[in-house]
Amino acid sequence: MSKQFDVIVIGGGPGGYIAAIRAAQLGFNVACIDEWKNAKGGPALGGTCTNIGCIPSKALLQSSEHYDHAAHHFADHGIEVKGLGLDVAKMVARKDTVVKQNNDGIVYLFKKNKVTFFHGRGSFVAAKDGLYDIKVAGAAAEETLSGKHVIVATGSNARALPGAPFDEENILSNDGALRIGAVPKKLGLIGSGVIGLEMGSVWRRLGAEVTILEGLPTFLGAVDQQIAREAHKAFVKQGLKIELGVKVGEIKSGKKGVSVAWTNAKGEAQTLDVDKLIVSIGRTANTIGLAPEAVGLKLDERGAIVVDEECKTNLPNVWAVGDVVRGPMLAHKAEEEGVAVAERIAGQHGHVNFNTIPWVIYTNPEIAWVGQTEEQLKAAGRAYKAGTFPFMANGRARALGDTTGMVKMLADATTDEILGVHIVGPFASELIAECVVAMEFRASAEDIARICHAHPSLSEATKEAALAVDKRTLNF
Repeated sequence: MSKQFDVIVIGGGPGGYIAAIRAAQLGFNVACIDEWKNAKGGPALGGTCTNIGCIPSKALLQSSEHYDHAAHHFADHGIEVKGLGLDVAKMVARKDTVVKQNNDGIVYLFKKNKVTFFHGRGSFVAAKDGLYDIKVAGAAAEETLSGKHVIVATGSNARALPGAPFDEENILSNDGALRIGAVPKKLGLIGSGVIGLEMGSVWRRLGAEVTILEGLPTFLGAVDQQIAREAHKAFVKQGLKIELGVKVGEIKSGKKGVSVAWTNAKGEAQTLDVDKLIVSIGRTANTIGLAPEAVGLKLDERGAIVVDEECKTNLPNVWAVGDVVRGPMLAHKAEEEGVAVAERIAGQHGHVNFNTIPWVIYTNPEIAWVGQTEEQLKAAGRAYKAGTFPFMANGRARALGDTTGMVKMLADATTDEILGVHIVGPFASELIAECVVAMEFRASAEDIARICHAHPSLSEATKEAALAVDKRTLNF
């Protein structure tokens, strides 16, 4: 006899576990299936984000920043450091502890909200009598669950280069990049994807010689190009070697490392020999083992699950959220879709505004943005005004000793409504939240300009950028 639930969630990453919790809060009997395992074979809830993505990368970024500050910046503050050492194993162990704390936190949240958890891989078996049978195959005995509603939140996998599969020893995805046991002398990156840039930053700070090979002729093509140029300048100054417009050829992996044949933008043949190679060229929707064909669940040509604007699939009462569907592959986008779907199942009107989803790259300097870029506005023929303010003119940034970057605000030329905000600089990931709120309420640049911001604070740069839209900055 199968166990019956109102809602079955397949996947315990940000989209899945949040959907499960919200559905349980709304009074449904909820099950969540997830197959991630920790080193001991136990459950490791949180998906890619918690286990090999957002959380562990930020832990390593923080550790590497501390080391970089101690090695290069403490002296500016009158702090002398002698005999500075580096214990990579301990650094990685701390990262693992942070991951486990997050894993355990989700287990606690499931217990608190009465979500029934099943450790294993969930797959469709059949649809009958208004219910869906879902098989759970894992360490324990195989069992079948039945549910009226199914939410698929199976996430994504790193995309490998043709002919160069990940071995997680020499050719690394985000997973292997987070488990490097010693600082490589030479590190290569193919693609300037978010995880790749972040991991490149980590190992560069710790002493690696880092080279990035990017196929596109522009750096960070999705980013407002004024901001991207500022970031590029900062990264080059830090020692990252960035090659744009390249064509990658044969990749050979051996005991001594990895050799990459490539052609530069001028068409000249080159070779890059490195100890480790991180491939960061995007991600693909994960439907491995889901058995969508068993119930006729429709996938698109890229292998993603086809959904409408409300995350409904072609099947009644089957939903999908996060990386496995269209839209940006961001943990917080998945969370918002998970909440919205749970509320729609309950007859409420869950909503996700794709125009106000913030993006963040946690390099140093951080890069964050929301809304449209200047290039997008020009392409759309939208009349706009732009205002920028550099952190070098911000008192708090000077006190921090980190004045790289700027805040850029774009507003409608007629109505002054904020259309996009782009930040490169210290704590951009935190500063962007004010701009998201402002855009959700369709605020004008003048609204931000008229709001009192604490002094001294980095947020004053946002206010000054808003003032700059009307060409009346006060501190620059």
